[in-house]
Amino acid sequence: MKKLRKLCTIFVFIFSLFFVLSTINAEPALIEPKDVSPQETKFKEVWAYLMAGEESYLSNDLPITDIGYFGAEINSYGELISVPDVSRLDNFSGRVHLVIACNSTALTHFAISRDGNVRRQLIKDILKATENYDGLQIDFELVPKRDTEVFLDFLKDLKKGLKHKVFTVALPARTKTLENDVYDYKNIAEIADKIFVMAYDEHWSGGSPGPVASLDWCYRIADYAIETVGKDKFIMGIPFYGRTWGNVSLNRAFYFSGIQRIMRENNVKEVRRETGIPTFTYTVPSVTVTGYYDDVHSLSLRLKHYENLELPAVGFWCLGQEDPRIWDYIEILR
Repeated sequence: MKKLRKLCTIFVFIFSLFFVLSTINAEPALIEPKDVSPQETKFKEVWAYLMAGEESYLSNDLPITDIGYFGAEINSYGELISVPDVSRLDNFSGRVHLVIACNSTALTHFAISRDGNVRRQLIKDILKATENYDGLQIDFELVPKRDTEVFLDFLKDLKKGLKHKVFTVALPARTKTLENDVYDYKNIAEIADKIFVMAYDEHWSGGSPGPVASLDWCYRIADYAIETVGKDKFIMGIPFYGRTWGNVSLNRAFYFSGIQRIMRENNVKEVRRETGIPTFTYTVPSVTVTGYYDDVHSLSLRLKHYENLELPAVGFWCLGQEDPRIWDYIEILR
């Protein structure tokens, strides 16, 4: 009898150990709405931004034609800095575009001003930095309105210097023409090869809770861009990230994996859809948190709509933030 009990104890121990080991590397179950039914889509071009230092998120089996490598910046002296080493992406078979960002009104004014030598040297350095890239993208999001013509001239100078390389400009979302708009789609599309429409941050951390990019809002942006510059002249941007808002300041952006983590940590049991976009709410002492994010289902709803509009190019911000299942439903048209 003692021998039998000992054998049973050993068996239970081995079984428990096997169970623990088998679950160590297991992916936790997703918390999501019940209606997950993504659709397959096809596009001529699929762009994705990639942050320098996060190259591990890129693999050649992903259906991506173009990478926007983020990102070079401009320092307080108007000098180009932090240019990513494009050789890190030698294994990528598609095109790689250098992205240069500037998100300061004063610095943008200083860097692109026609006065002095700063602008001339900056353009020279940009063209030099782009030599080993397939293209260049300018992402200046706080251009002063009074510098509209100066900005357009700056873009013209870059386009002329790039010659055969692809030149794109990232622009904020628009659903209608604005008076004296620095980012007028038509004016900039006449200079650049394509514009990248950043159709996200409809609701942002400083505002009220809501989808980062609601479906209806995105569709209106696409309609306006088609009407303004035509289907072949723009890349329709799509967000991978989600956001949370709290009645105490907990507002922030999250990767898809981060959204899943905070839902598990806060015992979220139900996720519903608001016009296709997943949303959830949970309460901790004195704080109510509301989150919106995109999953494979809501992403594919956008993509299917853009496919039906016969848009040739879509793009994502950014690799590593997505519900990875979406890649199974995108195909490149050959």
